[in-house]
Amino acid sequence: MSTLAQVQSQLRYCQSLTDYRRRPTRAVRVGPIAIGGDNPIRIQSMTTVDTMDTEGSIAQCIRMIEAGCELVRITAPSLKEAQNLENIKAGLRARGYDTPLVADIHFTPNAAELAARIVEKVRINPGNYADKKKFEQIDYTDASYEAELERIRQKFTPLVRICKEHGTAMRIGTNHGSLSDRILSRYGDTPLGMVESALEFIRICEAEQFYDIVVSMKASNPQVMVQAYRLLVAKLDEEGLQPYPLHLGVTEAGEGEDGRVKSAVGIGALLEDGLGDTIRVSLTEEPEYEAPIAKALALRYEQPVRQADPVRPEPEVYPLNPYQYHRRETRQVLNIGGHQVPRVLADLSAREQITPASLFGWGLQYSVPLDKWTITDQAADYIFTGVLAVDFEIPGTLGVVQFHPVWQAQKHRPRHYPWLTIPQYIGGAERHPELNFLYVTYDDLTPELATALRDDPTVVLVLDTYNPHGMAEQRRLIVELMAQGIAAPVILGRAYGPQGAGVAGQPGIADAAADRQLALQLQASTDLGALLLDGLGDGLFICAENEDEDGNPAHPSLHVPDRFICSLAFGILQATRTRISKTEYISCPSCGRTLFDLQETTARIRARTQHLKGVKIGIMGCIVNGPGEMADADYGYVGVGVDKIALYRGQNVVQKAVPTAQAVDALIDLIKEDGAWVEPVLV
Repeated sequence: MSTLAQVQSQLRYCQSLTDYRRRPTRAVRVGPIAIGGDNPIRIQSMTTVDTMDTEGSIAQCIRMIEAGCELVRITAPSLKEAQNLENIKAGLRARGYDTPLVADIHFTPNAAELAARIVEKVRINPGNYADKKKFEQIDYTDASYEAELERIRQKFTPLVRICKEHGTAMRIGTNHGSLSDRILSRYGDTPLGMVESALEFIRICEAEQFYDIVVSMKASNPQVMVQAYRLLVAKLDEEGLQPYPLHLGVTEAGEGEDGRVKSAVGIGALLEDGLGDTIRVSLTEEPEYEAPIAKALALRYEQPVRQADPVRPEPEVYPLNPYQYHRRETRQVLNIGGHQVPRVLADLSAREQITPASLFGWGLQYSVPLDKWTITDQAADYIFTGVLAVDFEIPGTLGVVQFHPVWQAQKHRPRHYPWLTIPQYIGGAERHPELNFLYVTYDDLTPELATALRDDPTVVLVLDTYNPHGMAEQRRLIVELMAQGIAAPVILGRAYGPQGAGVAGQPGIADAAADRQLALQLQASTDLGALLLDGLGDGLFICAENEDEDGNPAHPSLHVPDRFICSLAFGILQATRTRISKTEYISCPSCGRTLFDLQETTARIRARTQHLKGVKIGIMGCIVNGPGEMADADYGYVGVGVDKIALYRGQNVVQKAVPTAQAVDALIDLIKEDGAWVEPVLV
């Protein structure tokens, strides 16, 4: 097989590595709309009101629809909730809303079979539709495993036939955290296990000639989620199964900035490669706040500017495994590259001057009375000052990067390094003996430059792009570096103008300034996160430009604060699991099954624990989203009854039925018991 054929075989999940091409899929009818095919990317969310509260559910559905939801999902944990979907649907139709409803089913096939006769779509979880989870390791022979598949076929086929009869669509939605003991025993806790869990059910559907299927591969870890979706598409193609539309989502993404960044990293990475036909952003917030985020993510892919310009050639050799994380091997230059965590380069070049206060927004605080710097866990590693000099003593962990002529005047100062252009670099300009930053775009990589880079142990590349499909171009350049044996570390640079996300005035997006910050948050998370998830990149350089494409200055209210950009950079690194600088919260978005106030509880837990760098805490509204969904959390806080909480260490319950009023203190006591607690430092 030729190298190009090998690449094409390896990349069955993706139409192109360089051009934006949306994956062709079946169009699945869901009531008055369709998902997949030539239809736009659909936006959806899920109610949080008790399904038995008919009027409350109707009112919330309307708020969600008016915020942009094209499908509304409602939990149906038992027959009574499934039956009440009829009343909710009737109430919406009577008010003039024909938005399709989706019944969310866990554990209860009889509820699914009833709901399929009422609503336009049912979602089933193959991890718990026909299996019970006991966290057991089971040894199967081929014969005994086939017997289990026959049991599933008998339990699942009635629903398939009902959906086929009533024209009801189905989502087969695998969740990383709720894989059955059977799948875990056979395939392990892997993306392959997630995919096989769905394929077992898809094969049954196809045997019944039922094809109105949408598929999802959700996980709270964007890295796992992206690998699973890619592998699903490849396996569907490999087995000759139908090209089903994909429902994208990062489950239990959390709230605020963390939830938005994590969602954009996972969903955006797939959208960039043309995967995804409907989106749900899962935030621990009111559901009407989710739709504008999903809408902003989808908007970039409805515009022809996503086409790469000019078109870059497909690589003849693709050195990455898209289904497994492996960081690109680079040489270490001081503290960049090699096995070092990715570094953050801050842009201060637009200032009138650089003072100690200029660093405050970048995690570096100077105390005049104490005459010392305090360096936070989210402190920039380098600052780019352009033409500006720095005339004060900088913190001991910080490096200063300057245009070459400025650096020459300040090269005697410690930790000052030059920013070089290609002509300066090739032309023999003076260099720092240890570290030099070289600005590079795709078109700069000539044979002459490649030869120089291979032999230079001091160079770090700052990759920029002006291509509308910039992620693909930067990936293509890094692949070329790998193909040519260039091991220089790479700082991923992206500049974003003052355009907004296009959803100002939507719930949670009050004004143009918030809209601009949201656009920066989502676009940078998509563009840079997609590369980091594949092990590409040794640092980030995010610039928020304050001029539009025509050079007109933006209104001062649209200028993005340094602290926002700094937090965003570290948030992207955290979401991609490439640099951990803060506590991670895996919190579900709430639904009608939730047994306590998730938003208020998450805020209380965050207030007490947000200083615990690297600790992962799962906050789950009910046992359905309990120990499974928070699969890789260190500690879990799970609703098990009205005002009753179970506390977990990993996936093991350690306290049952803790009163809600005492549960946060009990969680902190558990963390202290394990020696993972540190007292917060007041800055």
